Amino acid sequence: MAVGAAGLVDSAAPDGSAAAGSAAADSAAAGAAADGGQGSQLVTTWGASDDIAGGTLNDMTVRNIMRTSVGGRDLRIRLSNAHGDQPLVTDSVYVGRHQAGASVVPGTSRRLTFGGKESVRIPPGGMAISDPLPGAVPAQTSVTVSLHVVGTTGVITAHNRAMQHSYKSTSGDHAADESATAYQTESSAWFFLNAAIVTAPQQVDTVATLGDSITSSVGSTIDTNRRWPDVLADRYAELPEHRRLGISNEGISGNRVLNGVAKAGSAGPSALARLDRDVLTKPGVRTVLVLEGINDIYAGASADELIDGYRQLITRVHASGRCIVGGTITPVGGSFVYTPEKEAARQAVNEFIRNSGEFDGVVDFDAATRDPADPSRLQAAYDGGDGLHPNDAGSHAMGNAANLDTLRCD
Repeated sequence: MAVGAAGLVDSAAPDGSAAAGSAAADSAAAGAAADGGQGSQLVTTWGASDDIAGGTLNDMTVRNIMRTSVGGRDLRIRLSNAHGDQPLVTDSVYVGRHQAGASVVPGTSRRLTFGGKESVRIPPGGMAISDPLPGAVPAQTSVTVSLHVVGTTGVITAHNRAMQHSYKSTSGDHAADESATAYQTESSAWFFLNAAIVTAPQQVDTVATLGDSITSSVGSTIDTNRRWPDVLADRYAELPEHRRLGISNEGISGNRVLNGVAKAGSAGPSALARLDRDVLTKPGVRTVLVLEGINDIYAGASADELIDGYRQLITRVHASGRCIVGGTITPVGGSFVYTPEKEAARQAVNEFIRNSGEFDGVVDFDAATRDPADPSRLQAAYDGGDGLHPNDAGSHAMGNAANLDTLRCD
């Protein structure tokens, strides 16, 4: 269907013929102008890590809502069946501009194809990337990704505690529906959605924020994009286009650096186990920003054991030709995590992150959020209520903690 000026991408004819070709040509010309003739590349404008949701889905449509960080053109969507125990089959996948709740801005819905086909079968453990959808993709825009599940799923690959509602439909294929009528069940997980990819100027790269619930920003207000990686994306969006960076949020609630397994409601595979799939295979990722380890300390890992894990991450990221920046672990005083021994481990780990020189840079989240009168605790204004998870104000402080040039991997 035709998409007007408010659409997600440039207009295309309903049958995808002449106007679609014109849109592709216009998109290419716009891209050439945007990158100043210096070339372009694929970058991840949005990402999430794979975990497992409980239950199954049967002949229904899921509508995911995500927000782009950098803009570009020729949107591609990556779907994941990483933890599935049987093939995932979808015969209808649409993207559109999000309006409110489960509704799509009228006239913006566009169908995705995979290898030129409207259906795709993703084997257990596999992923699929859509064909590019010709046209411009705006920065910082909420997008709906709706897919119809054929038959019954086995284990559901999803991202839990997304801090964003998604929606399940009544029975049948409602992916093209722009109204919210069929979407009667709300969820807090993203289903099967792993990345959104755009073509951007060559100078634009992506920062992957690898972490746990604090990076997922549990404690921030749902449906408002107030996670600290969102705040970081907002800061880059204020810069000239050639100095912007995309942000891919790779936090999983409860995740650890050293140990972890994937099961329903779990904290996902460890950072060491999921680094390649969740981070290094996402297009355009140039820098990895790690804020993870408090769950390891809570589970009994020593500072030395956690530092050894960091060193493995550093070695593997460097071997891939990328940079890795360390984020200091935020305060936990007053939370269920805190004991004097665990606080000593946190301080020792933060000393390594700040002063070892083994990371390519440091973002001092601890300094940005701690109470000056009691550095073991979050500032009261930043405490989400459990002494562990920052609230909106705390997430804002964290998103402003980084020197933007530190994350450039120049």
